[in-house]
Amino acid sequence: MALIVQKYGGSSVGTIDRIENVARKVIASRDSGNQVVVVVSAMKGETDRLTELARAASQTEHPRPRELDLLLSTGETVTIALLTMVLERLGASARCYTGAQVGIRTDSAFSKARIQEIDNRFFKMTSMRDALSL
Repeated sequence: MALIVQKYGGSSVGTIDRIENVARKVIASRDSGNQVVVVVSAMKGETDRLTELARAASQTEHPRPRELDLLLSTGETVTIALLTMVLERLGASARCYTGAQVGIRTDSAFSKARIQEIDNRFFKMTSMRDALSL
């Protein structure tokens, strides 16, 4: 059984129909006997929309990176929740988690953070029969 990590960018998850296409690929991989972890971006256009909101709220072209990172992460959170809902509707067992929830730790360079550590205890404790959305 292989551990497969699938990554889908904004245009791949830009609509519910596209999210359903992604979900079907995830299910096909899982049904082939693989353990599947899915990493998704915010839906197409969402990062730009949130950035514009941040600029309007802060009344500056360059909002504080810490707060901007937090705001932009909400776009990804929306996508992981929607993908998990579609996977469940299609009959797949799935749970959604953020990177922090699964033990991915980054440095403190806001807006350009690098992964420093991945604590794999989460994956060992979690049933990998589920298709996990991250």
